[in-house]
Amino acid sequence: MPPSMDAILPHMPAALMVMFRLSGIFMFGPVFGANTVPIRVKVLLALVLTACVYPVIPPQVPLELNMATLGLAIGSEMLIGMVIGYGASLPLAGLQVAGHMMGQQMGLMAAQVFNPDFDDQTEVVGQFMYLVALTVFLLLGGHRQMLTALVHSFDNIPLGGFVPGEDIVQFIIGLLAAMFELGVRVAAPLVCLVFLESIAMGFVARTVPQLNIFSLGFPVRIILGFFLLVGLTTIFFDSVTVAIFDMFDSMAILFS
Repeated sequence: MPPSMDAILPHMPAALMVMFRLSGIFMFGPVFGANTVPIRVKVLLALVLTACVYPVIPPQVPLELNMATLGLAIGSEMLIGMVIGYGASLPLAGLQVAGHMMGQQMGLMAAQVFNPDFDDQTEVVGQFMYLVALTVFLLLGGHRQMLTALVHSFDNIPLGGFVPGEDIVQFIIGLLAAMFELGVRVAAPLVCLVFLESIAMGFVARTVPQLNIFSLGFPVRIILGFFLLVGLTTIFFDSVTVAIFDMFDSMAILFS
């Protein structure tokens, strides 16, 4: 066997564990885990990231793996990356939930477009809000923050040393609650506006019975909704920015 292979083989188990941990973000993480990214590209990126990260992580205790513990070690390493990727995607999903609620109130649920990131149909307002959140995520360097969180996890969690516990469940539940809270908070102004518009249209219908309130009410609702969307764009940016920073702060505490 060539001497070069003698030097490489002892590092293979640890390098593979590093690759499995990094590959978790290619399942659920924004940008990296998008369905529009081909599988071959994801695998190549995981290999390149492993080659870049493995030389700089702290020295690891040699892994003693057998057939019984290998599957558990691989699963625990992938779980770290999946939790980081999934947590990073929830603020974006929260803004999409807000868009879904606003589209429903505006009467645009029939206008569906395909969202390749979720491999599902979504209304135009939800897609618009998701793209706003994704833009903010990239402008804030969220993709770099995900990779940084993964690399820093090696400082506190050695390879094969992660044991899932109640803290992971509480972390995911907390992020899910924050996602729905973000969606409701962002959609609340438009929901209130549509409620007031419905009351106003009711008064108009009682005052002028000859007026076809349905032909008037729906266009007015859509126009008011679009004006409000444009006017509150900066607030959407601020809301998702705070949610992204809070998510990464919680993630840093979880893996500290």
